[in-house]
Amino acid sequence: MNPPTPATAPTSEATTPLPPETAPEQTARRAPVRDRYFDLLRALALFRVVLYHLTGWAWLPLVFPSMGVMFALAGNLMARSLKRPALQVIRSRIRRLLPPLWLLGVVGVTGMVIQGWGPDADGHPGWWWIHLAYWAVPLSDPPYGEGLPGLHGFIGENWASDLAGPLWYIRAYLWYVLLSPFLLKALRAMPLATLLAPLALSAAFELGYLNLPGERIPSALTDFSTFGACWILGMAHQEGILRRLPRYVVPSVAPVFALVGLWYALHHDFGEGNDLDSMPLAQALWSFGTVLLLLHLSPSWSEWPRRLRRWDRLITLLNSRAVTIYLWHNTCILIAATMWDQLWGIDLMWMHFSWLLESPWPVLAFTWVLIGSCIVWFGWAEDLAAKRRPQLWPDGSTKRTGGRRAKGAKRH
Repeated sequence: MNPPTPATAPTSEATTPLPPETAPEQTARRAPVRDRYFDLLRALALFRVVLYHLTGWAWLPLVFPSMGVMFALAGNLMARSLKRPALQVIRSRIRRLLPPLWLLGVVGVTGMVIQGWGPDADGHPGWWWIHLAYWAVPLSDPPYGEGLPGLHGFIGENWASDLAGPLWYIRAYLWYVLLSPFLLKALRAMPLATLLAPLALSAAFELGYLNLPGERIPSALTDFSTFGACWILGMAHQEGILRRLPRYVVPSVAPVFALVGLWYALHHDFGEGNDLDSMPLAQALWSFGTVLLLLHLSPSWSEWPRRLRRWDRLITLLNSRAVTIYLWHNTCILIAATMWDQLWGIDLMWMHFSWLLESPWPVLAFTWVLIGSCIVWFGWAEDLAAKRRPQLWPDGSTKRTGGRRAKGAKRH
């Protein structure tokens, strides 16, 4: 499954008197520079997640392991942030993560309750109220109403399962944030052992050497063992550990991990309905090898290459609203598919355009229109969480326009 991390707030600088003419220039130099290569990877990851959840094509996670990429980018950002006091960084990360989740919970849980979901849904009213707290702090999977009816012609049945589907990522991300100070210390002390520990844990689960009772703890540990190595890889990149390796090491080692993961998948009935998402060990190895190569190739763009400049606004928007897009995309897919299926009731359509009704591409386009509406309706929660002025469509155009106006005023 497959969804994102908010950008890190700039660290505050000590203020010293500066001449008016030089203050903006020094401020610009001190501000952290966005790595546009990482922005591109995050945007590609989000698009691939939406396409995969719509089509279910098993080969998509092989082409681009989105979840491994997003966890690696988040780990890189977390390691950079941990130059500040750890408690301050953790509090900031959690603050940025939770408000978009709360907004989803308000809408989703309200809809579930209206349709009859409540304390007696699972026969344990007391536990229902306690577990409901996971919608506030997702240390484990929050409960949701399974099997709820949809709204005819608008959203399909069992919609709550689709709405809650992406929440495993939020849970895993929260635990990675909480563990990051310890992971960073371990990485500095024992780089190789720390990088490989999650893969070893994944193998122990897969081969039956480690079995734990219950569902919540094994689920959390499975997520950590599957993508923990990618998170730590991101930290290692930020710490410069990968750069200190001889240039031939990563291109020699990374394909081995990826190919072992692919071999394991192909020997365990890999295909539609049984892809990498169903094979944690294969997912862990393939994602680790691919992410290792992507970080090794990292060109660290402070500005876009000429051929990519046309995509600046779109990529900026996707990065600015990564959490909103990930949280709402499953619901948007379900609504788009449900509404598109209504066209089968029109004789002209099914008689002459059945090929179009069966195509996933119109549904994909409609899904992104709905995602765009979610950005407008719900994306402001990310701005409030980051203590920014709320924007409806943060594609960077306002900032660039302001910059051009400022330059023009200075020339005149």
